[in-house]
Amino acid sequence: MSAPSKNDHKALGRLSLPERNFVADALRTETVGGVLLLIAAITALVWANVPALSHSYETVSDFHIGPAALGLNLSVEHWAADGFLALFFFVAGIELKRELVAGDLRDPKAAALPVVAALCGMAVPALVYVAENTIFGGSMDGWAVPTATDIAFALAVLAVIGTSLPSALRAFLLTLAVVDDLFAILIIAIFFTSEINFAALAGSVVGLAVFWLLLRKRVRGWYIYVPLALVIWGLMYNSGIHATIAGVAMGLMLRCTKEDGEEHSPGEHIEHLVRPVSAGLAVPLFALFSAGVAVSGGAVGDVFTKPETLGVVLGLVVGKAVGIFGGTWLTARFTKASLSEELAWPDVFAVASLAGIGFTVSLLIGELAFTGDALMTDEIKASVLMGSLIAAVFSSVLLKIRNAKYRALWEEEERDDDADGIPDVYEKDKPEYHLRMAAIYEKKAAEHRRLAEVAAGAGDEDERPA
Repeated sequence: MSAPSKNDHKALGRLSLPERNFVADALRTETVGGVLLLIAAITALVWANVPALSHSYETVSDFHIGPAALGLNLSVEHWAADGFLALFFFVAGIELKRELVAGDLRDPKAAALPVVAALCGMAVPALVYVAENTIFGGSMDGWAVPTATDIAFALAVLAVIGTSLPSALRAFLLTLAVVDDLFAILIIAIFFTSEINFAALAGSVVGLAVFWLLLRKRVRGWYIYVPLALVIWGLMYNSGIHATIAGVAMGLMLRCTKEDGEEHSPGEHIEHLVRPVSAGLAVPLFALFSAGVAVSGGAVGDVFTKPETLGVVLGLVVGKAVGIFGGTWLTARFTKASLSEELAWPDVFAVASLAGIGFTVSLLIGELAFTGDALMTDEIKASVLMGSLIAAVFSSVLLKIRNAKYRALWEEEERDDDADGIPDVYEKDKPEYHLRMAAIYEKKAAEHRRLAEVAAGAGDEDERPA
């Protein structure tokens, strides 16, 4: 048997220690946010479907607030979608920047796998939607709806079913979601912008240039950046381009590499501050005012009979799983990467199925795709909810089948027998670790020898004649 090529590498292998710690911290926040998101979605459905409450839901959603003179007299629903969701994309921008310049994805070989998988995981659902609507004569306007993955909702599902997914698979899922969030926002900017106010757009671009210049000059102070960010956001909204673009742009501008004397880069520090607000407030508020669609037996039936809604369901459930799995397999096949020995291809397919949960951004694109058609918008929202639910149940079954294996991997990743705060798997090649473990075992051996002598002495006393 020939030796492995030096160009071979492991796909979905163990993360580096700094990356593992960062991912663990990020996913912890996202999991809590995902549970809040789930609660918000259920609350919205109850609020919109209980006869005594449904009118108040519409009233609150349509209530307008904000300065009309600045073009910002928006409904509560629009504030949630255009305002609060900009925080979500701001965090996504920082996250992607950090991954590419300071994380494991700064290595092009490591970046290729999740990026290609994410792109295939967007292209195939769009093709599934287009094919289904071409065959059955539906509208092509919703082709982008099933392209996005909702990381918070996916992690909430993992928390609910209690699976011990290894950190490499969780990081893979997180990176997939970040990449397709970025491409989803590009889709929104390119395909869902009809009229542009060039004066407002120019003002927003100037604001972004000032924002970038201040960062380059190392100017500090939230009281400078927060008002400037609000101005940039407001101008972007009035330009006709979706305001969340401003959030992504500012996130990508932050420096995510550490300099001498810094414990954390500015990007990591700001992400640490803003992520809980995004995951715990902004995204659940968006879900609360976007997921409230009327659900009835007839409405659920329509999801599986209308080409547009069925296309969304098939895109999320079938397209996501096939696209991500296929992109991962092809990348591994043509880059000579081999799957980590600890995992199997069914594990990749299970995570790909989990990525079919396309809640937040899919709802946003659904609203933009069918603006002016309230009935179709609600039906598309219902199809996103149904597709995400089916994907969640299907992936949960697949993950549960392998959960014993995942739990063993997780326990191995977390084991810290020398109690130095670093998992043992990251120290197996360090002499100091083995010396510490030798000292621990010698101490245990000495204690067992003492106990053996005590037990032997007690035995001698018992054998003496009365």
